Amino acid sequence: MTITGGCLCGKVRYTCESDPLLCVTCHCKNCQRQAGSSLSVIIGVPEGAVAFEGELTTYNDTGDSGATVRRQFCGTCGSPVFTRVESPPGMMFIKAGTLDDTSILKPAFHCYAKSKQDWVDLGKIPAFETVPEGL
Repeated sequence: MTITGGCLCGKVRYTCESDPLLCVTCHCKNCQRQAGSSLSVIIGVPEGAVAFEGELTTYNDTGDSGATVRRQFCGTCGSPVFTRVESPPGMMFIKAGTLDDTSILKPAFHCYAKSKQDWVDLGKIPAFETVPEGL
């Protein structure tokens, strides 16, 4: 599968030559702040499968776990594009709002449900207080 997408202004574009390894929603406070919304929808893909054009700006954040979260965004329009974390190794996350085709999105679970906004209904999708073991 080929996944394509980019930022709001079009200066950053990417291609991913892999099926998504997972699709999740993150309700941690920092994802809420970066997304400017109640949650962030992300797809995990192999790092080596992604190629991009344009200039990304990186903000090194500290996640709830204490690990470094590299938040990458377009320096022109500010669109969040990628998130990179230490675990799982070799995987990166694409911000789902940047996808050209969002029909592939089927979240497998919610993470950081402990930080979700009270009005958000998690529905029938499994939810974890933080992240499941192994992620």
